[in-house]
Amino acid sequence: MAIKNIVRAVRIFEALVIAAILPIILGARGVRQSPSTVISSSGAPALVAQSSEVIDEFGRRVTIPANVRRIVSLAPSLTETVYALDAQDRLVGVTDYCDYPPQAQSKTHIGGTINPNLEQVVSLHPDLVLATRQANRLETVEALTRLGIPVYATDPKSVDDVIESTRRLGSVLGTRERGEALALELRARLDDIKHRVGAQPPRRVFFVVWPQPLISIGRNTFLADALRRAGAQSVVETAQDWPRLSIEEVIRQQPEFLVFSSTHFEEAAHTVEELSGRAGWRSLDAIRNQRIAIVSDAINRPSPRLVDAIQELARQFHPDAFAETPQTEKMKSKFNLAQQYSSSSPVAQAEASACAR
Repeated sequence: MAIKNIVRAVRIFEALVIAAILPIILGARGVRQSPSTVISSSGAPALVAQSSEVIDEFGRRVTIPANVRRIVSLAPSLTETVYALDAQDRLVGVTDYCDYPPQAQSKTHIGGTINPNLEQVVSLHPDLVLATRQANRLETVEALTRLGIPVYATDPKSVDDVIESTRRLGSVLGTRERGEALALELRARLDDIKHRVGAQPPRRVFFVVWPQPLISIGRNTFLADALRRAGAQSVVETAQDWPRLSIEEVIRQQPEFLVFSSTHFEEAAHTVEELSGRAGWRSLDAIRNQRIAIVSDAINRPSPRLVDAIQELARQFHPDAFAETPQTEKMKSKFNLAQQYSSSSPVAQAEASACAR
């Protein structure tokens, strides 16, 4: 009996020592965990981490439960990422614009991205809400935080940022291995694209985010970086993320290609046909030479599918670089078509255009 008491005392002492030094170790790594002590089956105290403190991409400190079981996504790009990380079984709420993969549409809807229904979010009892600067308002993040709901926010500004965000979310959601493997896979695919098109002269292109009013992309957006990865360069060099331009400005630049994104190939083709009949647009060499690149709306979403869209564009800009790879019979069959049309998000006047991410 005396020996058992001594063993028990040693175990208790070890647990207390671990409790004292664990915060120091984790703090040195930039992650803070809040441990609690429970009694194990052997009768000795054991430490169980109840939560972790992480820094999100807004620079905010967020306390996240150690076991995230209920997730709400406030943006289509984040919903796609949750699925890519194989965490969809824990996804309990999505926006009205979360249309990919199609199974996501069967999840409970919490409204739009700009003004989600906070009561609906609260009713889902989420352990964690995911938000992104591209689609959500800071006021929404702050309101949920005041309600005691942890919100982890992302803010990718480049293709590398998108991959790193994916990897970090893997850690946050408890799918670290999947996140690491996915990041490696995406980087390997980008390396292959670079190997194929890196020596090619970049195509000068104009990305049409919205035709009326005419909106394109700035040089510091992840979309501009995606074009560069595909072997192209936007003719728009402004630091403004979503600049409005006149058609006369585009004519002066005379891009080699016009780039359009759409869930449905036919819809984008119809838009191009309509624009071709307008004054001004007819003066573009890209219209006259039919140099139009149509890519799936994955290009608009900072999620793992972005690499699919980069590859689609690279094939259209530099087909010879992919000559040994069998092409699909029709361009539209390459697309992973979603059920609902989503355009890009920089148009603040219309929530639908803002919610493509």
